Amino acid sequence: MSKKIKVPKTKKQKKLKKHIKLFIIAFFLLIIFISLFFIKKSVNKKEDKVNKEEKEEIKEEVKKLSIYNEDSNMRPYAIMIPNDSEAKKRHYGLQNAYLIYEITVEGGITRLLALYKDVDVDKIGPVRSSRHYYLDYALENDAIYVHFGWSPQAQSDIKTLGINNLNGLYNPSNMFYRDKNYAAPNNAFTTTNNIKKASEDKGYRMTSEDYKLLNYSYDEVDLSNDSTYKVANNVKINYSGAYVKYVYDATNKYYLRYNNENQDMDLNTNSQIHMKNILVLKMNTTGISGDDKGRQNLSNIGTGNGVYITNGGAIDITWEKSSRKSKTVYKDKSGNIIKINDGNTFIQIQPVSKDLIIE
Repeated sequence: MSKKIKVPKTKKQKKLKKHIKLFIIAFFLLIIFISLFFIKKSVNKKEDKVNKEEKEEIKEEVKKLSIYNEDSNMRPYAIMIPNDSEAKKRHYGLQNAYLIYEITVEGGITRLLALYKDVDVDKIGPVRSSRHYYLDYALENDAIYVHFGWSPQAQSDIKTLGINNLNGLYNPSNMFYRDKNYAAPNNAFTTTNNIKKASEDKGYRMTSEDYKLLNYSYDEVDLSNDSTYKVANNVKINYSGAYVKYVYDATNKYYLRYNNENQDMDLNTNSQIHMKNILVLKMNTTGISGDDKGRQNLSNIGTGNGVYITNGGAIDITWEKSSRKSKTVYKDKSGNIIKINDGNTFIQIQPVSKDLIIE
C-alpha cells in the first residue's frame, strides 16, 4: 500500500490562500455592513413615521377658532342692513356674519352692521344707507365698509376718516342688484364675491393684520364664578317702539333671535337666526341739532356699562373706547378683559333710557 506524500505549499499558494481568507472576511463584513445599513434605514423610516404621526396628533390637538379662520389675513367686510318693519321680513345672509352691531337710527328704528370674513355668501341684504357712528365700528374691525347711500354726516366722515367704502349709489363693478320680488328701498342686495371684485377694482387693501376685536376663548367660557352672574334664558332689549328678544336653546347652546315676537329669519337658509354671544352696551343718544330728519349722535367715545350674555348666563361688564378708530375694550367688574365664547356675536347698543330685561 503506497503512502500519500504531502507536498509543501509554495509561497504563491500560501499568499493566494491568505488573500482568499481576507476576501471572505471582507465579504462577510460587507454583508454585515449592508444589513446594518438597511436595518438602520428601516428603523429611521419607522421613527420618521412615528414622529410624523405624533406631529399630526399634536397638530390636531392645536385648537382653532370656528368663528373665522385665524390663519387667514382676509380683511373683513362690514355691511349696512336695515331692521325696520319691512326689512325684518327679508334678511339674507345674517347667519353667516361673525359679528353684528345693532344701533338706533332716526325714528326709533334700528339698523345693523354685519361683518363677514372667510365665508362665501350668495346673497346679503337688503343693503341700506350709512350713519356716521357706524363708521367707528367698521374702523375698529379694519373692515371695508359697504352701504347704499349715506347721511350728510356719514358722507363727510367717510372722506375725512379715509374709509374704504363701496356705495350702492354708484354701484362699483355692478356689485349691487335689485330683487324685483321686493319693493324699494329695501331690495338692494350683494354677495361676498361681488364685494371682493369691487374692492379689488377700487385698489383697496384686501388683507388685514388688525381685524381682531373680541378676546375669543378656545375653551368654553364659564361665567358662573363672576359675582355679578345671573341666569339669562330670556333676554328682552327695548328700543323705541320695538324690541329684540333672545331665547336660550340649551340643547344647542345658542340664543334664538326675535324681532318683537317674530322669529328673525335668514332667508338664505330659511331658518331662525341664532347667536352664541350677546353684548349689550348702554350708551346715550342725542339728536343732531338742525337735522330735519331727526338723525342722531351716539356717545360711544369714553366708558360705559353693559352686559355679556352666553350659555344661559350673564355678567355685568364695562366698555371703553378711546377714539373713533380705536377698538372697544370689554372688561368685567374686576377690570379684567372678558373672554368671549367661540361663536357669532350680536353687539346690541341700547339707549341708556331703555329697559334691558334678563330672566
